[in-house]
Amino acid sequence: MKRLLTWVAGAAGGLAAYKAATRKQTEPAPALESDVDPAQELRAKLAETRAEEREPETPEDRRRAVHDQARAALDEMRDET
Repeated sequence: MKRLLTWVAGAAGGLAAYKAATRKQTEPAPALESDVDPAQELRAKLAETRAEEREPETPEDRRRAVHDQARAALDEMRDET
């Protein structure tokens, strides 16, 4: 029984190797032709993001936000038990 299983597995492996070796190469997908260069599009998005003005966050505001998040997490943990 073990010999039969070995022969079947060997034949299946040989068949798979044969198919892989004789398979025709597929043509690569054609590149999408567009008028807009993707790099230029990304540069425009980056410039737009940089143009948005944000108020600088003070260390005190950041500290307060971190402490508020920590308090909320502690309250949530206390509610679960």
